Amino acid sequence: MVVYVYSIVATTHPQRLDDLDGVGDQPSTLRTVRSGKLAAVVSDTPEGLRPKRRDLAAHQAVQERLMADGTLLPLQFGLTAADDDAVRAALEERAEKYTTRLRVLQGCAEYHLKATQDEESLLRQILLDSEEARGLNEEIKSGRGRPDLPVALGELIAREVRARQDKQATEVIGALGRLAREERVSQPTGADFLTVSFLVEGGRAENFVSAEKELAAELGEDFAFRLRGPLPAYSFV
Repeated sequence: MVVYVYSIVATTHPQRLDDLDGVGDQPSTLRTVRSGKLAAVVSDTPEGLRPKRRDLAAHQAVQERLMADGTLLPLQFGLTAADDDAVRAALEERAEKYTTRLRVLQGCAEYHLKATQDEESLLRQILLDSEEARGLNEEIKSGRGRPDLPVALGELIAREVRARQDKQATEVIGALGRLAREERVSQPTGADFLTVSFLVEGGRAENFVSAEKELAAELGEDFAFRLRGPLPAYSFV
C-alpha cells in the first residue's frame, strides 16, 4: 500500500470527510496527516492506481467537499507518497510555500474558459479584409495561376488566423482578468483559440460570470465560450 494524497488544507479547516470514500477498488478511510499548521488529506491505496471513472469521481468529491467548507490546495489525480512520514516531511519542507498559496486562494475559486471561433466566418473575414489574400484566391479560381499559389494562400491565411486569434485571446483575457486575482493560460487544443483559468474571489464571482456572458454576446454568434466554475483551484496550486 502507498498513501494517496488528495489535498492540503490548514489544520483549522473543518475536514468533514466521514461520509466520503477514497480512491481504489476497495477504498480505505480518508484521514489527515498533520505538520504544524498544515494537514494533508490522504488514504491508503494499492500501487499503480489507474484513472477509472469511479476513482476520478472520488477524488473530485473530496475536493468539492473541502472547497465547500474552506480553502484548500487541490492536488491533481494520482499523487502518491511512500507513507505518512513522507507526506509529513513534504508538508514540513514546503510549509512556507503551501501556507502562502492557501492565503492567496482564500475565498477564491477557479473558472475555466475555452473559446472557439467559427472557421468559415473567420476565413470570409480574412478574404474581405486582405487584398493580398483576395487576389491570390481570385487567381487560383481563374485556373491561370501558378501551381504554388494554393500553398502561398494557405500560409497567408494561417498567419492571419493566428494573428487575429492571438489578438482576440489577449483582449478576452484582459477584459475578464480585471475581475480575477490571477489567470493561467494553457495551450489551446482542437478548434479552440483560447484556454485560460481565472482565480476569482467569491465576492466578484457574479460580476465575473456576468462579464463573460456580456463579452460573449458582444462578440456575437461566430464565437462560442464555454465557462466552467466555480471549481477547486487546481491551476493555481
